[in-house]
Amino acid sequence: MTESTRRALGVDLGDARIGLAVSDPLGVIAQPLETLSCVGPKKDVQRVAARAKELEVSVIVVGLPLLMSGEDGTRSLAAREFAQQLERRVGEIRVEMQDERLTTVQAERTMISDGVRRRRRKATVDPIAAALILQGYLDSRPGALS
Repeated sequence: MTESTRRALGVDLGDARIGLAVSDPLGVIAQPLETLSCVGPKKDVQRVAARAKELEVSVIVVGLPLLMSGEDGTRSLAAREFAQQLERRVGEIRVEMQDERLTTVQAERTMISDGVRRRRRKATVDPIAAALILQGYLDSRPGALS
C-alpha cells in the first residue's frame, strides 16, 4: 500500500447478506461497494478478508448492531465474533467496530425518499448501510486511516 492510499472497508453483517462499502483513497468519503450472500461464518470471513486485501485497505470497520439500550444482543455478539475471526484472518489490517444502530433503517428511508422501488431497495440496502457505518466511522475519527 502506498503512503497516499489509506482506504477503509465497511461491513454490514446480516443473517443472509453482507453489505460492503469502501472509502476513497484519502479516507474521507464512503461509498457502497457490493453485497455478498452469506454462505457460512468461516467462508464469509475468508471472503471479506480477501476483498479487504484486494482493495489494500488499512482498516476494516464492522458494524456493531447494539440494542437501543446500548447493550449487546445476539446480533451484536455475532458481529463481535465475526470481527474477532476477521482480525485473526487479516493480521496486518486493523479491524474496528462501529455502532450501527438504525443504519439499515436510515438506508431504507433514504431509498424510499429517492423513489427506489422495493425490489431494488432489497438488493442495495446492505452496501448502503455499510457505507453509512463506514462514513460514521470516518467522520468520528478524522485522520484514523493514517
